[in-house]
Amino acid sequence: MTNKKIYSLEEAKRRLENYCAYQERCHSELERKLYEMYLSQEEKEEIILHLLHHDFLNEERFSKSFARGKFNIKKWGKVRIVRELKFRKITNYNITQALKEINESEYFTTFDQLAEKKFTQMTETNIQKKRKKLADYLLYRGWETDLVYSKVFELTS
Repeated sequence: MTNKKIYSLEEAKRRLENYCAYQERCHSELERKLYEMYLSQEEKEEIILHLLHHDFLNEERFSKSFARGKFNIKKWGKVRIVRELKFRKITNYNITQALKEINESEYFTTFDQLAEKKFTQMTETNIQKKRKKLADYLLYRGWETDLVYSKVFELTS
């Protein structure tokens, strides 16, 4: 038997309120945390309802915050943001709302700056390898395929 702490319902509520207040959370993150606390199904449901009722848990707010943060800080494209939100079981409606948080002109400006910065940092002399490395880098970050290949062609010709 492991030495896992057993939480009372009130202790678990307080801990999860702090967990959600510290940073926006989605349902799947909360469920993972609840699983680690060894609570009964009824207790888990009661805690989730409590957190929803007191606005500690809000998936629309989470998805908007996630999209803004990943775009502004990590420079992710929409493809990667959508993939990560789907992995967290966020609804299509909330994903659509989250993508509206990204300013269209800022999106393309960021993409251009990111591509040009990476291109100038690359030391590869073989143009084909340089194209592939740049395309792979931008695709991994979740930028749309048509944008990536047109930018790669523009920078390497």
